[in-house]
Amino acid sequence: MTDILIADDHPLFRDALQRAVLAAVPDAGVHTADTVHTLFGLIDQYPDADLLLLDLHMPGARGYSALVHIRGQYPGLPIIVVSGYEEAAVARRALAHGAAAYIPKSTAGEEIVQAIRAVLDGDVWLPPQIVPGTAELEPAEADIAARIASLTPQQFRVLTMIAEGLLNKQIAWELSVSEATIKAHMTAIMRKLGVNNRTQVALAASQLAIEPGVMQPLPAGDGE
Repeated sequence: MTDILIADDHPLFRDALQRAVLAAVPDAGVHTADTVHTLFGLIDQYPDADLLLLDLHMPGARGYSALVHIRGQYPGLPIIVVSGYEEAAVARRALAHGAAAYIPKSTAGEEIVQAIRAVLDGDVWLPPQIVPGTAELEPAEADIAARIASLTPQQFRVLTMIAEGLLNKQIAWELSVSEATIKAHMTAIMRKLGVNNRTQVALAASQLAIEPGVMQPLPAGDGE
């Protein structure tokens, strides 16, 4: 059986993607997630999944960060990015970060079916209105992408929560672990990202935003 994962937090669009998947591959096993946290569980459950359709904007995802992290942790899993952004530059940047296709959410169902079939056949796909081209990542973005790809899934969850401005005690409560565990994750994250404090961690994560420089306000102090 072909196992296909869908990660999108909008129920109507998630259903539309599921219909497109079944139109492209009628006997596919379709498995859905509405958060990145749930998605990690799905990938663990279906480690040999054939395809992932990933929304860039959903709980636990920050710009290209989830794409980068999943590509680093699961390099054999082809990813189709779905997004509300229509700009060619955003699509090309997604491909530069390892996506196999880019689907704007305005795309017709027939074209989504085409994209799914193309990627399952090993091709790269862009919608007709986006002229194919190459996107060269800035060296700093390529470097931080490689560093974020090296994080464990739990470290990635902590990173995204830091970027959202949560305090250590809030992150600990969300993940059902101790504050000491979060501090240990923070130490590992700072080492892997090559930074020295909490603010620099959040700034590093912001480099993978769709619109660089747009980030949540940080709490005062280090959040300890």
